[in-house]
Amino acid sequence: MRIPDLNSLYDAGSRLLLESTVRVGVTGLRRAGKTVFVTALVDNLLKAGRLPFLDVMSSGRFQAARLRPQPDPDVPRFDFEGHLAALTGPDPHWPEPTRGIGQMRVSLRYRPESALKRAVQPVATLNLDLVDYPGEWLLDLPLLRQSFAEWSALTLELAARPPRDELSASWRGWLATIDPMAAAEEETARRGAALYTDYLHACRRADTLLSLIQPGRFVEPGDMKDAPLLTFCPLPPPQAGGSRGRGSLWALMEERYEAYKTNVVRRFFSEHFARLDRQIVLIDVLGALNAGPAGMADMKRALELSLEPFRHGSSGWLDWLLGTKIDRVLFAATKADHIAAHQHAQLRALLDRLVGDARNAIRFEGAQVETMAIAALKCTDSVVTEHEGRQLRCVRGVPVGRDRPTVLFPGEIPEDAEAFPPGRDRPYNFLAFRPPDDLGRDPRGLPHIRVDQALQFLLGDYLL
Repeated sequence: MRIPDLNSLYDAGSRLLLESTVRVGVTGLRRAGKTVFVTALVDNLLKAGRLPFLDVMSSGRFQAARLRPQPDPDVPRFDFEGHLAALTGPDPHWPEPTRGIGQMRVSLRYRPESALKRAVQPVATLNLDLVDYPGEWLLDLPLLRQSFAEWSALTLELAARPPRDELSASWRGWLATIDPMAAAEEETARRGAALYTDYLHACRRADTLLSLIQPGRFVEPGDMKDAPLLTFCPLPPPQAGGSRGRGSLWALMEERYEAYKTNVVRRFFSEHFARLDRQIVLIDVLGALNAGPAGMADMKRALELSLEPFRHGSSGWLDWLLGTKIDRVLFAATKADHIAAHQHAQLRALLDRLVGDARNAIRFEGAQVETMAIAALKCTDSVVTEHEGRQLRCVRGVPVGRDRPTVLFPGEIPEDAEAFPPGRDRPYNFLAFRPPDDLGRDPRGLPHIRVDQALQFLLGDYLL
């Protein structure tokens, strides 16, 4: 048996001290911009030209970043190059929505600020691990705490209320024709699952931006398309005194629901979310405003439910035994470039009110929480123009569906999350913009709003 010499032990100890890893969960509901955020974050770290508020950059201690193989070889690699090409090519466009999970590792080399670390070795490495996934999958996590009966009751109650009542009419009509306690038939189960899936797709397409869509794999199945695990749906409870005996449709649906939780949700959570150190929650607040009160309320509920399963709290020396906790959480209102710069503070204030309950609960557990208004890719400029004798602060960019720059007055952010003018369910119309031309010619990295400040909050203490 070969005994390592002192130099080998010293080198191993130095690597342990000076090479660390942080797992940042980029979480958020659909349309929040997770894929663009990860792409812009990595591009800016690799090019290091647009991050003045990241302390390791501004202090001159940053050396370089490079892509490394992801830590889990059985997880597909995040298509960074493909997404970047979509944004920076001759015909810039937004990347396709995420259909499955993707992982990426970027390693940062820097000079430590700590005298202790510098005494051991002048250069340190931080491995940053990031995961991208369909936003609908996040809404599966609350299922871990719900029985089939509880989930069915909550889902049926929600489906019977506007605006979902019209979208769910066919599925709920079918439920009225079946007996959950009758003998299970595979064709009946498949019919119910198909009608319920159609309802979920209708929610996804709705212009009210309905966010609470469960189970997520019904609309984004990934590699599970046509799997028996996806052939169940909520059922009304049996009549008083009724039995939920074996062999019934209820028993079959309940069995598949529990199998879905075990084989899909619990596995996804334990492999990707239970190991997180830091978390950024991306929220399309402007999209919720466009959707009106129903969309805003649905998003708020979906966010609160999706955050419940995470283990938040301050990190301590027992983490190696008990498992890591998320000790910093950043809530970020995305697409801040769609409004004039002077409205960013109001957007952040609206975000504060929207996530207030969730933020307070996380702080109670001991984690640090911050909110910001950001844009992973800045597509507009703020300009001042005159209209009917008054000056308006506007944005200039190329709206989606148009081919030339336009100056637009986007409107004002409301002072209250519930402040929708009486009689007008959808008074806001914040437009989406195309990626700017010629992004690929700028060696500094993709332009953004406050991505560097987000990185400082999430990683700054790791880079000391």
